[in-house]
Amino acid sequence: MSRSKIAPAGLLLLASLYLPGSSQAAPASPFAGMAGSWSGGGVLSTSDGAQERLRCRASYDVTGSGAELRLSLRCASESYNFDLASDVQYRGGAISGSWSEASRNASGTLSGRAAGDRIDVAARGESFSANLSLTTRGGQQTVSIRPQGTNITDVSLALNRR
Repeated sequence: MSRSKIAPAGLLLLASLYLPGSSQAAPASPFAGMAGSWSGGGVLSTSDGAQERLRCRASYDVTGSGAELRLSLRCASESYNFDLASDVQYRGGAISGSWSEASRNASGTLSGRAAGDRIDVAARGESFSANLSLTTRGGQQTVSIRPQGTNITDVSLALNRR
């Protein structure tokens, strides 16, 4: 092929990789590797410097094309219990949804971003707000929750697939 025909052919090939309906696969949902049951533990830290060990169980139900997630997370320590549920959607890198916490009768919305194996969201409600980061790599998951306006300052969890 002559040099004058190679450049247009190369441009055509590149364009076909990015056109809608081309064979280029859409980015994988960050929820894909989360489906199933997880358990583990971590540490809950309070504003007075105290720390308590937590034991947790999580269940992730991934539905549809992998872009929807239903979460159930239950954790307990000597002084604290929480029972968190959420329904979350992933669209083009954005995470959105709702959450509720049964033991404190609290609820609200979630919004944030996902990139690769990491999800960063803000949880907002009438009486509670927190930033949450979650990273899933294979059968291991780390979760960091940083509440605002409460005596709990940090929750760090390490979960393993069961």
